[in-house]
Amino acid sequence: MMVVSLLGFTVGIILALTGAGGGILAVPLLVFGAGLSMAQAGPIGLLAVALAAALGAIMGLKNGTVRYKAALLIASAGILCSPLGLWLAQRTPNRPLSMVFALVLLYVAWRVYQRATAASGNGGNAGVAASQTGAAPPCRLDIQRGKLNWTAPCARALAMSGLLAGGLSGLLGVGGGFVMVPALQRYTDLNTQSILSTSLAVIALVSFSGVAASAATGHLQWAIALPFSAGALAGMGSGRLLAARLAGPVLQQAFALVSACVALALFVRAL
Repeated sequence: MMVVSLLGFTVGIILALTGAGGGILAVPLLVFGAGLSMAQAGPIGLLAVALAAALGAIMGLKNGTVRYKAALLIASAGILCSPLGLWLAQRTPNRPLSMVFALVLLYVAWRVYQRATAASGNGGNAGVAASQTGAAPPCRLDIQRGKLNWTAPCARALAMSGLLAGGLSGLLGVGGGFVMVPALQRYTDLNTQSILSTSLAVIALVSFSGVAASAATGHLQWAIALPFSAGALAGMGSGRLLAARLAGPVLQQAFALVSACVALALFVRAL
């Protein structure tokens, strides 16, 4: 099980260094490194991502960067859709599921590379790059109270983002950070650290619900899931120590290129 633990450690490192969307590589690593099918790898990757994201969210709570009300709203919507995605995953053949995953991963790689390039052009400030969208976002932070101003458009935008993240979480065994981070950047004016921490909290809550549903139906292989998850936790802890010392945009670009290569490999494998 050493190989499985090392695969999990790699996922934890990537998750810590590149942000919430890094967990999307958990399933491909299990497919290529452990020889699992997409349906088998999904729940295991989801457990590892859930634990690693929970650790990151706890750190964010201690630092006061998690917007817990927003996280609870988004996660509640996501939990509604996660079982539906899981149900579809268990009934979809491996080849089309792999192709769907590869397409999603290619899209994530393109978006991450695009944001990282924009951020490097703004002196490495991802928050500045994300905020230059013209119209004011529906969720605005009240500086005096230090809380979001809740309106119907704000709640609706965040809830719809949660539904999408939850469905993909169950279907592909991913945390949904690649949905949540861009959604929070688009619909709120939170800073980058708060966006990442809040996204990790959402990922943890939604992923744990998917893990519970998968375990209840007997689709979670604990013998692989436990060492993989332990490795992911160790990787998250180690990666958080390194993250502050490394250049963000460069890491994001490297992650995007690796993700694109993995997506192409998945697509070729499915043919």
